[in-house]
Amino acid sequence: MAVPSETWPSLPVAEWQATRDTLTLWTQVVGKICIARTPLVNHWWNAALHLTARGLTTSLIPDASGRCFSVDFDFHTDRLDISVTDGTGGGFPLTSVRNIADFHRRVMTSLDALDLATHIWPVPVELPDAIPFPEDDVHHEYDPDQARRFWLLLVQAHRVFTEFRSRFVGKASPVHLFWGALDLATTRFSGRTAPPYPGEVPNCGPHVMLEAYSHEVSSCGYWPGGDGEGVFYSYAYPEPPGFREAPVTPPEARYDEPLGEFVLPYETVRTSPDPDAVLLSFLQSTYEAAADLAAWDRPALERHP
Repeated sequence: MAVPSETWPSLPVAEWQATRDTLTLWTQVVGKICIARTPLVNHWWNAALHLTARGLTTSLIPDASGRCFSVDFDFHTDRLDISVTDGTGGGFPLTSVRNIADFHRRVMTSLDALDLATHIWPVPVELPDAIPFPEDDVHHEYDPDQARRFWLLLVQAHRVFTEFRSRFVGKASPVHLFWGALDLATTRFSGRTAPPYPGEVPNCGPHVMLEAYSHEVSSCGYWPGGDGEGVFYSYAYPEPPGFREAPVTPPEARYDEPLGEFVLPYETVRTSPDPDAVLLSFLQSTYEAAADLAAWDRPALERHP
């Protein structure tokens, strides 16, 4: 069922970039707790955050005591909450945070107070000129309304991505938020291994990308970067010959050479009479281009109602 376009909020990158950058770093602090405390799951899926009816969550994280806990961003009340399975918890208002150093200190102090002390590598990833969290007094802007609008944008994208994911019966990732670039993504796998990933990402060791791209993928998502209001994207690794020249829909979609992926402006989807149909056509046509050109076993991997 198509959802009216007004449910897809407008969020120009130029207007909320400062809040976006702060939120990216906040989610990196929280996401690194997942890395420190959970076993590695395929392609770092254990590190990703997930959407809730109120914001974002780590999902349950185990502790040696037998307790589990989660760390949650609540964008209705503008709080960070730590909830423990024994009924205890902690947290603080996001609007009271002075800067990244203050956020990092409060999170670590809150965990300490709950006997859940956690050591993380306190340096941002995927960002050039990264400032260690305890030293970052530069990033401090946070607009609650902008954060809520971003989350509501993700809610709509998550809904359509989930529909798209349901069409695939092969190995596929959850719809989840990767905090390196603050992008919501879901990935399909052909089942074949991939050649070692040759690229470099700021402040990420080679083992990170080797695990992320150990197997052949067609991946899609939403990234709140670039111009306009961010973009939906779709790429293949390894990229099969002819992929970037493949015809895809809708007409506003194009292959972005610097990014190495197809992109579709979020604004195109948001302002369409049928946003769901437009986004699904982009996701499906770019996947089909990747799968056909790479000779995936589509009949075995896809669900046909």
